[in-house]
Amino acid sequence: MSPKETPPTAGGGTSRLAGAFTPARIAMIAVAVLTLVFIFENTREVKIRLLVPEVTMPLYVALLATAVLGAACGSYFAARRRK
Repeated sequence: MSPKETPPTAGGGTSRLAGAFTPARIAMIAVAVLTLVFIFENTREVKIRLLVPEVTMPLYVALLATAVLGAACGSYFAARRRK
């Protein structure tokens, strides 16, 4: 049996979920859930200043926007690294 082959399960085939929940994926799901809980627990209004303009918005909007920008930057650099 080659290292890339998985042993058959009791049903006779290979399990589709066998490789779906790796420790790294479970950790990333936990971090994502904790991030979302943190973001939506912080709902008060805050003043945010970026260079010149000052904007008042709920803190969760600012945190969510920052998380989305961070994820976009991370995926961009990960894609460039693969090339």
